[in-house]
Amino acid sequence: MYLHIGQNEIIQEHRIIGIFDLDKCSTSKRTRDYLSAADKEGVVLDISGDIPKSFVVCDHPYHEQIVYLSQLNTSTLKNRAESRKLEL
Repeated sequence: MYLHIGQNEIIQEHRIIGIFDLDKCSTSKRTRDYLSAADKEGVVLDISGDIPKSFVVCDHPYHEQIVYLSQLNTSTLKNRAESRKLEL
């Protein structure tokens, strides 16, 4: 199954490691360090088109992980993932 995470980006659900609220998580030094290191490695993709509200950490075949910055909030992403499962 796939999850639309904003703009024109669709990812395979089995690759998702976690979906995180950027406002709540960015207060943690560890999260800021993680995002900074991921940005330096070039594995952060800003697909928000505006101010990002969440970030999605995914497994990737060519990188250890990839981080997507999304303009959608975590509850919207969660609802999308759950509604897809109910359709089956």
